[in-house]
Amino acid sequence: MDTIKPIKIGSKKSNPHEKLTSAEVGKLWATYMGNSMSTRILSYFLQHVEDQEIKALLEHALNLSEEFQRTIREIFVIEKIPVPHGFTEEDVNLGAPRLFEDEFYVHYLKYAGKAGMSIYNVEVPLMYREDVRNFYLHCMNSTMELMEQIKTILMNKGFIIKPPIIPIPENVKIASPGYLKGFMGDVRPLHALEIAHLYDNIESNVTSKTLIMAFGQVAKMDKVREVFKKGEEVTLRSVDRYMEKLQNDNLPAPSLLSHLVTTSTFSPFSDKLMLFHKVDMFSMKIRAFGNSVAVNGRHDLAALYGKSLADIFMFVEEASKLMMENGWMEIPPEAADREELASN
Repeated sequence: MDTIKPIKIGSKKSNPHEKLTSAEVGKLWATYMGNSMSTRILSYFLQHVEDQEIKALLEHALNLSEEFQRTIREIFVIEKIPVPHGFTEEDVNLGAPRLFEDEFYVHYLKYAGKAGMSIYNVEVPLMYREDVRNFYLHCMNSTMELMEQIKTILMNKGFIIKPPIIPIPENVKIASPGYLKGFMGDVRPLHALEIAHLYDNIESNVTSKTLIMAFGQVAKMDKVREVFKKGEEVTLRSVDRYMEKLQNDNLPAPSLLSHLVTTSTFSPFSDKLMLFHKVDMFSMKIRAFGNSVAVNGRHDLAALYGKSLADIFMFVEEASKLMMENGWMEIPPEAADREELASN
């Protein structure tokens, strides 16, 4: 498997006196935190993986995650910005029993890779300093290449089905009144973009449901287990609703992956790491649903995504409060509090 060579970035600026913008600082901070978490998770996965192709994929992903962290740390040190605490060896137990089967690791990498690509696509247009812009271009290109390797293994090993096939249209169609309705009466079939996003959301949520089920199985604190249980129920409801829409048009959907979780109840990760992971990834769903709504053309699907968004907001708020109660939530760099400065 080809690997992407690291590039030296942190020391070169387009202007030696050019300060980082708020967008650059914020996105670098978020990228560091995400990859800090990923290095711990991937390190644990590598302790149990048996399939050599999947092992090589995990090693490649871990190398990228560690490289991204190093680059950001270098930039922060140069700019005298505090490096986030992130996650350390205390947040992972590499000696914990196997919690997932090998197949799950590939689904997880695609799940995390899609989240990474959605972040980098937003970040690149916001970056103006040359070294930071080049860094995010490298992140995006590296992650795209990793995704191609992931898809190849998923297909070659029969772990996944492609999105549904639909008939080739015979001619160009023009929408007529009633095209947007979807609750009753003569409801039109799903169009290609609606199918694509239903499939994508099912695929991501199936992996998310499996992960949060495993986290709830091994979490140490009762409150954390309760939050994970709620998150699992919310995710499963969403999956069932999306699958129903495809099935109504006799279209296939990705299947559940719950069987890829072992019966271990010994946690490989700290409750802090697991809760951060789900808050982070549930927040990513908001962007995915926004993309889905943007190309949707039926009222029933818009209502469906609206319900999913409401459920996600409730989960993220409850989980975030629990993180704050336990002192687990780091705050990104902030704007100056002028009122506080004026009162001193």
